[in-house]
Amino acid sequence: MGGVEQLVSPAGTRAARVLPTAPVAAGSLIAGYAVAVASGSRPLGGVVLLAGGLWCVREWVRRNDTRTAIVLACAGLAAFVVSHVLALAIGAWPAVLLVAAAMAIATWVRADARPRLVASA
Repeated sequence: MGGVEQLVSPAGTRAARVLPTAPVAAGSLIAGYAVAVASGSRPLGGVVLLAGGLWCVREWVRRNDTRTAIVLACAGLAAFVVSHVLALAIGAWPAVLLVAAAMAIATWVRADARPRLVASA
């Protein structure tokens, strides 16, 4: 279904469509860096990264559990830090793209790969 899964909801409530969190988690790293470079404002890039990260954490808690959200939030923070270290060796954009890909894989495996039960309002 084009990456958006149809979820089975309990007891006859209507099913909800849910956006996978992996593209948002990876995209937040990329967009945050792009905004920082384009605007010349690292704090503005941080706001973009934070907004995407908070959305993901909220969804991970809602769809999975608190432990999953904590593990993936720490993975996102680690990706941010590692991108800075890798940038010294391979350049900024390659580092950001590499850690974004790693974050997407981790998020897909840990949070998005299995269908979840979500009751829609």
